[in-house]
Amino acid sequence: MGCLPDSLRSERVSGKRPAHRSLLTAYFMKRYPAFDPPEYVSWSADPALLQEFGKTIERDPDRRDLIATLPREAFLLLYERLLLARLQDIALSRWVRQGVISKAWLGTGEEASTVGPVFALDPAIDYVAPMIRNQSACGDMGMPIGDVFRGYLAAANGPSRGRDLHIGSMPHHVIAPISPVGVMVPVCVGIALAAKMRGESAVTVTWVGDGSAKAGVAHEGLNFAAVQRAPVVFIIQNNQVALGTRLDQHHAAESFEGWPGAYGMAGWAFDGNNVLDAFAATKLALEACRRGEGPVMLLAETFRMGGHATHDEREARATFPAELFEYWGKRDPIGLYESWLLQQSVPSTELESIEVKATATVEAATEEALADRDRLPPPESALEGVYAE
Repeated sequence: MGCLPDSLRSERVSGKRPAHRSLLTAYFMKRYPAFDPPEYVSWSADPALLQEFGKTIERDPDRRDLIATLPREAFLLLYERLLLARLQDIALSRWVRQGVISKAWLGTGEEASTVGPVFALDPAIDYVAPMIRNQSACGDMGMPIGDVFRGYLAAANGPSRGRDLHIGSMPHHVIAPISPVGVMVPVCVGIALAAKMRGESAVTVTWVGDGSAKAGVAHEGLNFAAVQRAPVVFIIQNNQVALGTRLDQHHAAESFEGWPGAYGMAGWAFDGNNVLDAFAATKLALEACRRGEGPVMLLAETFRMGGHATHDEREARATFPAELFEYWGKRDPIGLYESWLLQQSVPSTELESIEVKATATVEAATEEALADRDRLPPPESALEGVYAE
């Protein structure tokens, strides 16, 4: 049932995989009824979807080979990063309920579309420009996780010095997002083009939502990247809705399948809820860019299991039929990957230990950030670091 990398086979019984509890009763990450989508709270593994998960990572020989050669610790690190992404969202949701912050922009349900691609990068040379829902990329690139929370608190010692919720860190090769949607596309093209002109092997990666893709500046950037053969990877992250506008209301075609060819660049799709497929598809795109064959457009279909932000959860539930939430709720990227790991003979006790560690990491990060809550930037600092007065 799916790809079986030798690196994961840590236990053997008479040459066969050891027997585990039924997947319907096996260990799964803790669910939080007050914060998780209801479909996740009642989540259980669907054998058919789990089989589909395995087939997906075997379908393309090049992707299959990349996944099969990963060391065991890589598979477990991917699991930890998925947990960290989800737990950061839960922590922010808790802050909203407690009145610490007024609202938060979450990526619940889309974690694999961020974690997988970032895992394929070389943090020492590559750059990422995450949207606010891809904020787990910050920690995955080496930024302190507490900086995400300090950004929400406008702490003076946060990465934006209390000026902006959109955070980044150039020393960590994380480019802070810009509020107007689509604007990061030409910015990333510029960074990638600069690397190319200097003869460097760096590649820049950014995510473009299905709504952001409609911005004129995004089209200009995509076209310029193709003409200049810039080493940049664009991930069209189709989560089915732009703010409160459904995809069918702003996108006439059935999918984004024809977009790479329309711009004259290479491109392919990956399962936005399959972290291994996301990793392998991005790895191949990075290799193409390093060979001078960029840019590459990746198409990821996923779903945002909530509102545009925490303030409009009810509106989100009214925007789509309940069946759509049920459909994507069964495809929880963490639950599916966790189930697949259990199939590959990873002990459930090891997964529990990883969750305990991830939970402690996020809890410590929130406590550190809250300690800086009152450390606000002095008014006179508004004139520092600007290009004109």
